Amino acid sequence: MPTPLDLAQKLAAKFEGLFEPPVEFREEITLKLKDAARIADVCAAAKKDLGFDYLVDISSVDNYGDDPRFTIVYELYSFTDRVHLRLKTEVSEEKPELPTVTTVWRTANWHEREIYDMMGVRFAQHPDLRRILMWEGYPYFPLRKDFPLAGKPSETPEVAFSRAAPMAGGPFVTVAGGKDSQAREPRIRNPEE
Repeated sequence: MPTPLDLAQKLAAKFEGLFEPPVEFREEITLKLKDAARIADVCAAAKKDLGFDYLVDISSVDNYGDDPRFTIVYELYSFTDRVHLRLKTEVSEEKPELPTVTTVWRTANWHEREIYDMMGVRFAQHPDLRRILMWEGYPYFPLRKDFPLAGKPSETPEVAFSRAAPMAGGPFVTVAGGKDSQAREPRIRNPEE
C-alpha cells in the first residue's frame, strides 16, 4: 500500500517543477503548488491517477500583511489506499482568483462559495459563485484579518442585528460563572451598547 509521501512524490513528478518539496509534519504530507492557475489540473490528476476520490475540505488562510495574501488548502483522501494528502497554493490580494475544482469534485461547490463569501477569493468557471452565508450585496468579507472583531453596522433594515456587537472580551466570548448562560452572554453584560 502506498504511503502519502509516495503519492505526493508521484504527483510532484507528474507536474515537474510546479511543487515545492513535500513537507511532512506529524505524519501528514503537504505539497505546495507554486502556480495556483494549475490547481484544477493537479486535482484532476490526483483523483484520476492517484485515487484521491474524496475532497475532505477546502479552506483559506488570510496571511494579512504578506504577499501573496491568501493560502488555499485542499484536503484530499483516498478511500482505496486510506491515505490523506494536503495541497496548498497561494493567491495575491491584487487578483484573488484561481480555477474551480468543481469539475473534479462536485462537493467543492459549497467550499468554494464559502471561501468566496468569507474571504473574497474568486473561483473562475464556478457554476454558481454567489454568497452562501452573507446576503447578496454585502460589501465585506468577514473572515479577513482586517475585518473588525466587533463587526460593521449594516444599513439593511431586513437584517435582525444591524448594530455592531460589543467588544466585551470579543463579540462571541462568554465568561465563566454567572447563574446561567444568559448572564454569560456578552450583550447582557453591556446592555447600554
